[in-house]
Amino acid sequence: MKRTFHYAWIIVFVTFLTFLAVQGVRLSFGAFVEPWETDFSMDRGTISLISTLSFITYGLSQPLIGRLVDKLGARLILSFSTFLVGISIFLTSFVTHPWQLFFLYGIMVSLGVGGASNVAATVVVTNWFNEKRGLAFGIMEAGFGAGQMLLVPGSLMLIHWLNWKMTVVILGAFLVLIVFPIVLLFLRNHPKEKGLVPIGGEIVEESTVEKKALNTSYSIWNVFLKREFWFLILPFAICGFTTTGLMDTHLIPFSHDHGFSTSVTSAAVSILAGFNIIGILLSDRWSSRKMLFLLYGMRAISICILLYSHNSALLLIFAVLFGLVDFATVAPTQLLATQYFKEYSIGFILGWLFLSHQIGSALGAYLPGLFYNETGSYNISFYLSIMILTGAAILNLLLPEPHRVTQKDKIDTHEQLQG
Repeated sequence: MKRTFHYAWIIVFVTFLTFLAVQGVRLSFGAFVEPWETDFSMDRGTISLISTLSFITYGLSQPLIGRLVDKLGARLILSFSTFLVGISIFLTSFVTHPWQLFFLYGIMVSLGVGGASNVAATVVVTNWFNEKRGLAFGIMEAGFGAGQMLLVPGSLMLIHWLNWKMTVVILGAFLVLIVFPIVLLFLRNHPKEKGLVPIGGEIVEESTVEKKALNTSYSIWNVFLKREFWFLILPFAICGFTTTGLMDTHLIPFSHDHGFSTSVTSAAVSILAGFNIIGILLSDRWSSRKMLFLLYGMRAISICILLYSHNSALLLIFAVLFGLVDFATVAPTQLLATQYFKEYSIGFILGWLFLSHQIGSALGAYLPGLFYNETGSYNISFYLSIMILTGAAILNLLLPEPHRVTQKDKIDTHEQLQG
């Protein structure tokens, strides 16, 4: 029997493209640090503040975006957010004063990036997939790595060949004229809008017993008294500090400071992004707490290599190792959160997790720029990162192995609820 192509895979492609374009633009911030230093006579610390404001705006926008998705639908939020990022990044080509960069990039671009993020995309993919959802999420998340692989080195090369203003014009036009129409025309919130059912069919209504178990009331504020909460939150903040904060903002300027050419820097970023995708796909193959211990430990080792990268070979070795452990921490952290706190509001827990990540990202963008202003190097930031990553690895290793629900547990729970 011939299988027909399901429109759900178009939905996955559209979310993948959205992440590639929007998140790729966000991850390209480091490519603009040196040109902005020159054109606006700003020091590294002040430019880092733009990135810091961006992370704060992004983080604070997530609860609001979640509510807007519930009210207006993911299609409208994703398409409008893509347009907002495109038009805002395009308008930066007309900037003449630093405060305009703070407004356009730190606030407007970041609000758009916050809208075109996991919150809305996860909702729409969940609506379209009741089977093969893991594969769909994997393809969707790979958009982050693909954007990093294509748009970050692409922006570097365009700045090298043209200038930063023409680069943002090209990026803005790509988002507004190509990606935005595709999202608006092809994305649909739910299969019913196309007269279809999700892949895997409709989910049968939960039993009364299951609903009773899920609706049992707990005080979510008890979460703050649990060791598991803090042993997940603190390492995830350190994750944000060392990845989207430190590396996405300062790796390219660091590379240029050490005399690496634009082509070598672009190659390093592309390799990092490529291995990022591999790391995402491999991150669920083992015990999550042990995997996180390994990931944070490897990240500390990779920064040790970067600290002494005085030739291109070491820079590329760093890119391979760091790429493998960059985004790979997200899935096991989320999984542990759902296992430890399944009786609480998972949305509440994940909201705190990602808020901690953005706070870490904001500090990781700002503090290294501040230290650079004082010392003329990133050494203090790298030493600090190695120490806190070691602490993050230890905290995750100290977590208990989550209880795995067996069929016997389900039967016992069923009998207790009936009794």
